[in-house]
Amino acid sequence: MFLHTNDSSPELVLESILRFSRYARRLLESEPDLRTYLVENLHHPFTREEMLAFLNTACSIQTLDETGLHSALRKLRKRVILRLAARDLAGMADLAEVMVTMTNLAEVTIRFALAHHQNWMTHPNQFGSPIGEKSLTPQQLLVVAMGKLGGGELNVSSDVDLIFIYPEDGETNGRKSISNHDFFTRLGRKLIAGLNDYTVDGYVFRVDMRLRPHGENSPLAISFAMLEGYFVTQGREWERHAWLKSRVIAGPATPTAILMEEITRPFVFRKYLDFEAYEAMRRLHAQLRKEVDRREMHDNIKLGPGGIREIEFITQVFQLIRGGRDADLCIRPTLTALQRLQQKQPVPAQTFTELIDAYRFLRKLEHRLQYLDDQQTQNLPENPEDQELIAAAMGYPGFANFLQQLDIHRNNVARHFELIFAAPRKSPTHDILANFWQEQAGDRTQVEAATTQLTTLGFTEPEKISARIQQFYGGYFFQQLPPANQPKIKSLMPILVEAIAQFPPVEATLERMLQLLEHISQHAAYLALLLEHPQTLPRVTKLVSASQWASNYLGRHPILLDELLAPRGPSQLPDWPALRQELARQLNHVDSPKSNITEWQMDVLRHFQHAQVFRLLAIDLEGKLLLETLSDHLTELADLILDNVLNLAWRGLKKKHREQPAFAIIGYGKLGGKELGYASDLDIIFLYQDNHPDAQEIYTKLGQSTNTWLTSHTSAGILYETDLRLRPNGASGLLASSIEAFTQYQHKQAWVWEHQALTRARFVTGDQHLGKIFEQIRKEILCEQRDLAKLRQDILMMREKMLDAHPNPTTLFDIKHDRGGIIDVEFIVQYLVLGHAHKYPQLTGNIGNIALLKLAGELGLIPTETAQQVLTAYREFRRLQHRLRLNADHELAGSVAFQEKPVEFARIQADYLSHARMAVLQLWEQVFGI
Repeated sequence: MFLHTNDSSPELVLESILRFSRYARRLLESEPDLRTYLVENLHHPFTREEMLAFLNTACSIQTLDETGLHSALRKLRKRVILRLAARDLAGMADLAEVMVTMTNLAEVTIRFALAHHQNWMTHPNQFGSPIGEKSLTPQQLLVVAMGKLGGGELNVSSDVDLIFIYPEDGETNGRKSISNHDFFTRLGRKLIAGLNDYTVDGYVFRVDMRLRPHGENSPLAISFAMLEGYFVTQGREWERHAWLKSRVIAGPATPTAILMEEITRPFVFRKYLDFEAYEAMRRLHAQLRKEVDRREMHDNIKLGPGGIREIEFITQVFQLIRGGRDADLCIRPTLTALQRLQQKQPVPAQTFTELIDAYRFLRKLEHRLQYLDDQQTQNLPENPEDQELIAAAMGYPGFANFLQQLDIHRNNVARHFELIFAAPRKSPTHDILANFWQEQAGDRTQVEAATTQLTTLGFTEPEKISARIQQFYGGYFFQQLPPANQPKIKSLMPILVEAIAQFPPVEATLERMLQLLEHISQHAAYLALLLEHPQTLPRVTKLVSASQWASNYLGRHPILLDELLAPRGPSQLPDWPALRQELARQLNHVDSPKSNITEWQMDVLRHFQHAQVFRLLAIDLEGKLLLETLSDHLTELADLILDNVLNLAWRGLKKKHREQPAFAIIGYGKLGGKELGYASDLDIIFLYQDNHPDAQEIYTKLGQSTNTWLTSHTSAGILYETDLRLRPNGASGLLASSIEAFTQYQHKQAWVWEHQALTRARFVTGDQHLGKIFEQIRKEILCEQRDLAKLRQDILMMREKMLDAHPNPTTLFDIKHDRGGIIDVEFIVQYLVLGHAHKYPQLTGNIGNIALLKLAGELGLIPTETAQQVLTAYREFRRLQHRLRLNADHELAGSVAFQEKPVEFARIQADYLSHARMAVLQLWEQVFGI
């Protein structure tokens, strides 16, 4: 429209845009010198440094008093607004420049005025410095910016929403001693007057203090203790939205960090997923709409339908829901938050594209409405002349054309708002069933209607279902729930029953879902999630029906319900390079808390690990994942977690002598063999190679810290259980061993079973050079030539010990421990490696038992046909063990296949897969002669 290049004549630019701002015209007419100033500086943005330079120059000409300070501040504002309006209307400044310049103006003037008033008031002949009664240190006022100033997106004729806070009560130490509260109240009043009072030079900013706790009825300045107490006992939902944008713009760093992280952040962002924010937003919006209707403000582009406020509401609700666990969303500017949401896609990306376009359009329009007369207005003009001016300033040939585009944006915003905040639809049967399942049974007609409805849904014994639900309502658990949570469960129950009907056996599925409700019902937010997204409930029911282990896992980590919200649920296998980058970014996020950072990072790791396990679990239960592929992914996840934990543990170590540790984590067992299951613990040992005198002490502490990071219980659970007993000398040995001591131990002292364990060991993470040394030592040990007869005897003795340690008093076959099962296969493989690797070093490769059996057949160590039979048996044993532990297999004979508690032992009827067991026993006889 009015786009001018830097070569355009400033005079021509001014002439082309002055008709769009009566305020600018009046200002130039009353102060002609400003025209020269404007012409000389039009092609340059007004920077923060330039603002400070102007104030310092203006205030250094003579002895400064309040009148001189007020005059300098107001003269600065006139220059900033004048140049900014001209640059914006001429197309030289984009929306970002407008918002940043106005935000800088507010921050610079507030800080400048505060510094001078505080300096005058703290003079020893006046009040002196306010001293904290506990810390006995000088106190300073913290000015908290709210609203658009807090978000760094101030408009050109905005008021500034401020809150004054000070750390501690106490008294000042000057000649006129007063309480800290009185001092900061007086200081606050001085600051407000310096900005808000209208003088011959105008004003700087209108100041609005009504967002402070208790609004206009509260003290002007409040202490940390008062604010924290208010948040805990009286903080309201709309105040969470307001404080989301809060930002300290004046005050010392340490109290600022305490205020924002320890007081404000926990109030704004819940640690769990806060889906109650939806209903709270509906109530808030309903109040807003009521006020808009009452005041007939439908043409208000901020508060009216499809306006700026609705875009802010949409943005903030997603921030409030997930900001407690996603630091990406703990940001203030609306436009930046929208762009991040577009990347994360809690709803289709096109939604955010349209919201971003509408926000830019409406904010640009807002500024043009305000340029006209420097009025804080968001109403479209009523007189035709101003309508045409606004249309032209927006780049349209007429007001009708402009309105057409405005309506497109407002309709898009209103549509998205309604879709996102629409109350979930209920099925036709919902109320019939909901009314029936109360503590007191309904009348006969109601009972018959509910029974008929259950029969229609496919329940063969509807009376049983009804009786169990009424028993649930009458039970202790439901009765002791918070009163607000009980109606939520009653609203959920009909949806739940409709979902259960699709997943027989229905009685068992109902039982598991009721157990899950007991786990999640303490947090109303998770009930709200299911109510707000009823399409999630069938997915939850399907998972729970398929696996008791999955049900228990979801009950322990209900935050994982969020993973089921995507349109197709979890369906993509992990992209580990991308996830590695994402986890590193989360752990080192610029918006992460500065205090309690270790606890926060522990929770980040746990949420990440649980989410990846759950996604794999969901895909696995769909039958879309081979067990070997699943184990590869779970091992990749464990490796990634161990890598990050080691780095964090080293970073947190107080005593260290080098930048990176010469330290390695070695995995054994299922971790080493890349055969991890969902609940596998991690068999690990710690090695180091470092001649520093304190190396043993330092690396022992590093090992302890690493283990603490893995096993500590936080509010988010744990990462992994660990087993450190495979280190040299077992539980009595040093926690971290030097590579030299490890080598000596393996060559001179290790038992055969420790060399068996070494067949499934590998370097996981840490110092790469040390990892290569370990792999070389491992190969040397495994390739030692051994007396085969003695080796057989030692392994057979070890096998007998394991049998004695895991007796099976039942007539069932224990897939893992009994003869002919998994351990027999593993012992056969370990014997073949230890007995023949000196001749065939390729046997030392960490390729897994299945591949090693195949290799042994190819090398002629065992018959090829037998090798194939046993590796097939081993694969089937593992698959069956996996299904039983998930409790997902209802087809196996006997009650063992279906239990409401996860199985401790994977046992099946003795004749099931007997051919596989016989193949293993046959190979055992061929290898060991027994």
